[in-house]
Amino acid sequence: MMESDWRLASKRNALQTRAAMIRAIRSFFADRDYIEVETPTRIPGPAPEAHIDAIPSDGWYLHTSPELCMKRLLAAGYPRIFQITKCFRGAERGSHHIPEFTLLEWYESGIDYMRMMEVCEELILSVARDLGHEEDITYRGRRIAMDRPWERLPVREAFKRYSPLSMEEALERDRFDEIMIGEIEPRIGAEGPVFLYDYPVALGALARVKQTDPRVAERFELYMGGLELANAFSELTDAVEQRVRFEEELKSRRASGRATYPMPERFLATLPAMPESSGIALGVDRLAMIFTDRASIDDVVTFTPEDL
Repeated sequence: MMESDWRLASKRNALQTRAAMIRAIRSFFADRDYIEVETPTRIPGPAPEAHIDAIPSDGWYLHTSPELCMKRLLAAGYPRIFQITKCFRGAERGSHHIPEFTLLEWYESGIDYMRMMEVCEELILSVARDLGHEEDITYRGRRIAMDRPWERLPVREAFKRYSPLSMEEALERDRFDEIMIGEIEPRIGAEGPVFLYDYPVALGALARVKQTDPRVAERFELYMGGLELANAFSELTDAVEQRVRFEEELKSRRASGRATYPMPERFLATLPAMPESSGIALGVDRLAMIFTDRASIDDVVTFTPEDL
């Protein structure tokens, strides 16, 4: 047996668990009257974001997320939708990253990011039960306590606890990402899931500004077992403000020498019709890592780029 075939064979149990996990995800949404949708993988241009690189495809781009198309469905009157799809991002490779990955995205009208945290809890706990986890989960030798409600930690408070700089100082000195990766992320989510929420407005390009604190956006990320699993917003529906934010993201990309993308005009044109809503993207591969107790994303996908 070739070495690559041996690696494929060694993944059998993990891939069986992954398949059962995806069936459980679909069942969760079907039971709650979400419509499963499919949107194009190849699009004229992605949402401009400073640090996410789209992969060109014959003059268009492979989508980095199905976000723009799914929000157009919200605007067209679909109140609850979800999708499990392949997404693509350039220059992403590591034990937790792969250029072609599987994303679960869902959107619901009439709710905000706080309610979305609850739906996220409900989903993961439902999947855990379907996979035979009646109580807590063990990942990489550590117990993850799954009792609800899961911890909610404001980003500003996380910087106070774990960083030598305040959130504002980190932004001013352009050290926010460095401190998040080096100081904060390794210390959250290891013993129980944590929602890190209320990110600086500059880091929530498609998120609504919080009315009670205009310095932050209604955005959260979910951390579990030391992994970032999900990213969510209360959705921004102001087309004028969204255009300004996209222009800022494109300006940042130009300044750093990255490729720029066409402005997503059709998305912006339909944005005023989008209801108040919340959406979330959850990494299916990383969730599979949790439920199969694997340290590397390579162990829960069939083929890595290096195997092809």
